[in-house]
Amino acid sequence: MEYLIVKWLHILSSTVLFGTGIGSAYYMLRACLHARRARPTSAGVTGAAMVVGHVVQADLWFTTTTIVFQPLSGWYLAHKAGFALTSPWLMWTYGLYLLAGACWLPVVWIQLRMRDMARDAAARGAPLPPAFWTFFKVWVALGIPAFFGLVVVFYLMVAKPS
Repeated sequence: MEYLIVKWLHILSSTVLFGTGIGSAYYMLRACLHARRARPTSAGVTGAAMVVGHVVQADLWFTTTTIVFQPLSGWYLAHKAGFALTSPWLMWTYGLYLLAGACWLPVVWIQLRMRDMARDAAARGAPLPPAFWTFFKVWVALGIPAFFGLVVVFYLMVAKPS
């Protein structure tokens, strides 16, 4: 029974991790693109400030907790199921998970900076500064390998290829 509970929590937390990432990326992308087309004094900049702030909160509450839980529960499950922790599929999982994490860590800092810039611009009724858009491009560029890395991790988690 204990194994089943940990497996359920592992699957649930991976769903929260992936779902939060997809949802946050969607809303942040939409809000930022809307702000790019909007007038500086419009709701576009204010909306971007609000959405980026919520994305930062979602990363803190959901992503951070699941990022910690996933490897712990995964190692436990692999060990209990009798898989060698050095199996090729697990080694790929570790590597891709580390790649996603290596992309996510700078994204957290970038999102904090984007949030602060958007809040400042909204308070002043100003357009988003050029640095915001530079950070936005880096945010997108880091999100792509993280996304595809986690897609492959999902496959490996389910298929466990030998």
